[in-house]
Amino acid sequence: MRDRIYLLIFMMGAGVLLYVGRGYIAMSTYATFALTFAGTTAAAVLGMVLYRVQLELRASRHELARKEAELNFALEVQQALFPRQFPADGGLEFSGVCVPARGIGGDYYDVLERSGGRVGFAIADISGKGISAAILMSNVHAVLRTLYDAGHPAGELCSQLNRQLHRVTYGSQFATEFFAEWSQRDRSLTYVNAGHPTPILLGSRSGEQLQAGGPPLGLFPGTEFQVGRMLLQPGDLIVLYSDGITEAGESFEREFGATRLEAVVKEHSEKPLDEIRQHVVKAVRDWSGAELEDDMTLLLIRAERPAADSRQSAVGSRQ
Repeated sequence: MRDRIYLLIFMMGAGVLLYVGRGYIAMSTYATFALTFAGTTAAAVLGMVLYRVQLELRASRHELARKEAELNFALEVQQALFPRQFPADGGLEFSGVCVPARGIGGDYYDVLERSGGRVGFAIADISGKGISAAILMSNVHAVLRTLYDAGHPAGELCSQLNRQLHRVTYGSQFATEFFAEWSQRDRSLTYVNAGHPTPILLGSRSGEQLQAGGPPLGLFPGTEFQVGRMLLQPGDLIVLYSDGITEAGESFEREFGATRLEAVVKEHSEKPLDEIRQHVVKAVRDWSGAELEDDMTLLLIRAERPAADSRQSAVGSRQ
C-alpha cells in the first residue's frame, strides 16, 4: 500500500510538471532529460510495485492452499466421527445424514450399541458454526461415547455431559441434544431432551411430544435432567432433526418448518428410511436454495417388526 501511494504521488507530480512546462519541452534539453528520467524512474517504481504485488499474491495463494488442506483434513476427521454402519439386530433401523453449511460444522448424530439388546442414539447441535463448533462437537462425541460405554443411564449421562461442556466452555457455548436408549427386550425407550427441537413421531405414538429433559447442555453446571419413557410398536417412526432443517429459508422470511417436514415424511413413510431421508433433503434444498444457511442434520429411526411376527405374517400370506 505504501509503494502504491508513493507511485501515485510521483505520477501526479510528473503530470503537473508536464502540464506546466509543456511549452519548454521542445526548446530545452534539460526538460527532455528530466522527463526521460522521470519516466524511467516511474517505470522502475511501477515494476517494483508489480513485483511486490506478485509476491503477495503468491504468498496469499500458498496460505489459502494451506488453509484449504487443513479444512479438508478437519472435514475428514469430522466425517469419521459419524456412524459408518448401524446396528443390524437391535430391533431398530436407522438412516442419518449431516450436511454442514460451511464445510465443517457443529451438528452431530450417533448410534451406540450396548449388550443386552440396548441401543443408544443421539442428535446434537452445538452453538456457533465453523471450526470452533466442530472442535466442541468432537468433545461432545468423545465424552458421550465414554459415558455410554461406562453404563450410565440417560439422565446421569446427560448431567455429566452437561457439567463437562460447561467446564470446557465456562458457559459461553452450549449444545442442544436429544439422547435416547432403546431396550429390545421390552420395546421401551428412555430419553432426555436437552433443549433440542421436539422429535416427530409417526405410527402408534403419532403426535406425542418428547419434551422431558431440561435446558441445553453447558449452560448451568448443576442441571438435573428429567427422563421420559415410552413404548414403541412395530413400524413406529421417530424423526430427529436439527433446526437447520426447520429454519431453512429463514433469510427469505419463509421457514421450512416442522409441519412441512412432518408432511414430507408422512408422504413417504412406507418407503425405506434411506429414501425418506433423500426426499427430506431434496425438499429442504428445493425450498431454501442450494446454499445452506445452517448445518442440516436428520436421523430417522423405525421400530422393526419382531421376527416372530414376520414369520406369522409370511405363513398367513401363504395360506
